[in-house]
Amino acid sequence: MSPAKVPKPEELRRVSLRPPARGWMETPAEFKPGTWCYSALPKNLKALGLPNPREWQPADADWKLPENWKEIILQGMKERLEKYRSFRLFMDICVRCGACADKCHYFIGSGDPKNMPVLRAELLRSVYRRYFTASGKLLGKLAGARDLTVEVLKEWFYYFYQCTECRRCSVFCPYGIDQAEITMMGRELLNLVGCNINWVLEPAANCFRTGNHLGIQPHGMKDMLDFISQDIEDRTGVHLEAPLNRKGAEILFVTPSADYFADPGTYTCMGYLMLFHELGLDYTFSTYASEGGNFGLFTSHEMMKRLNAKIYAEAQRLGVKWILGGECGHMWRVLHQYMDTLNGPADFLEEPVSPVTGTKFENAKSTKMVHVVEFTADLIRNNKIKLDPGRNDHLRVTFHDSCNPARAMGFFEEPRYVIRGACNHFHEMPEETIREKTFCCGGGAGLGTDENMEMRLRGGMPRAMAVQHVKERHGVNRLACICAIDRATLHPLMEYWVPGVEITGVHELVGNALVMKGEKKREVGLRGEPLAGSGEGKDV
Repeated sequence: MSPAKVPKPEELRRVSLRPPARGWMETPAEFKPGTWCYSALPKNLKALGLPNPREWQPADADWKLPENWKEIILQGMKERLEKYRSFRLFMDICVRCGACADKCHYFIGSGDPKNMPVLRAELLRSVYRRYFTASGKLLGKLAGARDLTVEVLKEWFYYFYQCTECRRCSVFCPYGIDQAEITMMGRELLNLVGCNINWVLEPAANCFRTGNHLGIQPHGMKDMLDFISQDIEDRTGVHLEAPLNRKGAEILFVTPSADYFADPGTYTCMGYLMLFHELGLDYTFSTYASEGGNFGLFTSHEMMKRLNAKIYAEAQRLGVKWILGGECGHMWRVLHQYMDTLNGPADFLEEPVSPVTGTKFENAKSTKMVHVVEFTADLIRNNKIKLDPGRNDHLRVTFHDSCNPARAMGFFEEPRYVIRGACNHFHEMPEETIREKTFCCGGGAGLGTDENMEMRLRGGMPRAMAVQHVKERHGVNRLACICAIDRATLHPLMEYWVPGVEITGVHELVGNALVMKGEKKREVGLRGEPLAGSGEGKDV
């Protein structure tokens, strides 16, 4: 699984909550194998125009920082305190009540006090007090302030890259402090001196180079969609083609590159293509805006803005009316929480209206972008597609609320509505682990890399235990989600903690159940597994 040896599950379950012998300010970060991510390659910093590109690794004694690194960080903090009122507010109002302490999946899985959201924020807040408050300047440590040193910077790196920005802790904060915003600020400051991770910056650099995280060239994307279309024909007997770069189409469809490049995302992509073909939808993919994901969310506000802009630039070039987005997590948080401030409303596009049902998606009035699950839920509600949920009777399905669509959008019921339309056997995990209280996959925010596997497995343990519960009680064997990162990171999590549970996108289930005009007798699902249902079909 990982370059570092991963302990056995019974070892990881033994989490010690004993605090360190010394105070937290005197306890330096220990870069243990399996708990940190490799540094960004110089070529990726150069491609993005980021400072201090050089060869280094977090386990090195010398991080090759700029000579004036301290001044750079403090000036960056000053600028952000002036620019973002929320940042200063979050630095000042925390009363350290501890309501968030046991809500973080990384603290639950590791027992490390600095993974309590309140203390992780204190790593940054203590430096803020020392240089930007009168009490900290006068009283120093007595006021909870400390000097910015190389060891402090290393501690920031270690712990701000052990936060998936999932915001579960914020649900429980009585003051509404958004700890993810604090993590984002910490990472922005680290970026100023070239301290970043490759699993975030390489996808971002690839997006500038080829339009997607994986660096797939236009002909590669076409080849993959052709392969997927052939698989659909093999399974259904229905021939279809995925339109690319077609000017004048009504809709631009944008989805994560993992959907057309890697299993199990490819099965989700098959579901999209089958649905759009059955509807006769006037849409197009773009080989230039070929990525829904936005790793700027894990880097800086400026990077977020730059990556989001490419989707809208391509929508304008192709002359579409509106945008339909695939099953992605952070794409939707960027759109719904940041786009209007960073990029401004997309006034050159039309307010989305479903060409099939006539439904006006008023929630997309500003972004002009509709979630594909919301689109499909509307089709089902208006009886515009025929589904045979019995075809999925070999599956016992539960649903993982992906953090960004769930907590950031309140997108709770539409996925469940679609799953119930496509499946007969759906079972919820315990209430305190779903919807706005959902546990993270443990590998979001750019942390889903193999060298970080032990920490991913520790952080994902709370989610895995909730899946284990419904597996034991209801025989659940399939975990559905609407996020490409989740589909990638939940697979090793289930393999390690809950063997026998596989990962699926919601539109894979739709594709299995979809009754298409002219199809042959459906004997296998999109994965090639035998279907359990009657094949009769019914309107839903």
